[in-house]
Amino acid sequence: MDQDKRFEGTFVVAVKLRLVRMGKKKQPTYRVVAAESRRARSGAFLEIVGTYQPRGVSDANPETVFSIDNDKVVHWLQHGAQPTERVAKLLKASGALDAFEATKVAK
Repeated sequence: MDQDKRFEGTFVVAVKLRLVRMGKKKQPTYRVVAAESRRARSGAFLEIVGTYQPRGVSDANPETVFSIDNDKVVHWLQHGAQPTERVAKLLKASGALDAFEATKVAK
């Protein structure tokens, strides 16, 4: 009974930071989103936190291009969101994971 009263009015959801496929056939682009873990890959999401273009801007530029909003990512990580493997690599490259670790140490 006490536990029911304690959690009354709250809803616990497991949140993942993951990729949602966009773009044309054989020309993928991805959104990095915060989504409930039970939702489909391209289903509803909570917030867009970045983009990822694995093919680069053009064929002349073979580098992968991504843009991540580090402030939004740190917010979701502080609230318990778990990144997928690929998103974790992108977050490490963007510096968002370092910023999150810095906030953990500061507390």
